[in-house]
Amino acid sequence: MALSDENHRVGDQSTRPRPLIVVMGVSGVGKTTVARLLADRLDLPYAEADDFHPAANIAKMTAGIPLDDADRAPWLRALAGWLHERGEAGTGGVVTCSALKRHYRDTLRAGCPDAYFLHLDGSRELVADRLALRTGHFMPPSLLDSQYALLEPLQPDEHGAVVELGTHTPHELVELAVTLLRPVNGDLD
Repeated sequence: MALSDENHRVGDQSTRPRPLIVVMGVSGVGKTTVARLLADRLDLPYAEADDFHPAANIAKMTAGIPLDDADRAPWLRALAGWLHERGEAGTGGVVTCSALKRHYRDTLRAGCPDAYFLHLDGSRELVADRLALRTGHFMPPSLLDSQYALLEPLQPDEHGAVVELGTHTPHELVELAVTLLRPVNGDLD
């Protein structure tokens, strides 16, 4: 049975792939808040990267010990697997991940070449103030400097954009993200 031409119109929402978005940045920029709101706004599955950490990683961070690349490798592969599964299923998805280094993002892209990286960025002072107010998270504010030291900004050949936190509310950040995604994914409303 052949599909009619009307089922293959350019821009037809039913044939356009759903976006796969990694909300990235240092601890305290609001990845979880923005990612949840963005997933709700776009009706996409959501995953929190912290849920993919093995217990040993959480114990290290809770003790104020920064993770090294060997600690992060299985975590990043698990996240890449989640993105890959959402891509294969055609559901799209939004996941949080610090994704501080280029090769971390490369690991995520290995599982999902079309991943879009939304880098939430803010000054060290702003983020430190936000971390000081945060409760109930295993990542202590003392590790913020180690995260900024690792941070490698998105490169021009990487699929994504940087959004400055500034004075934007989380809802405003989500609308900025949707605006940035439109040229890539068309009308998302």
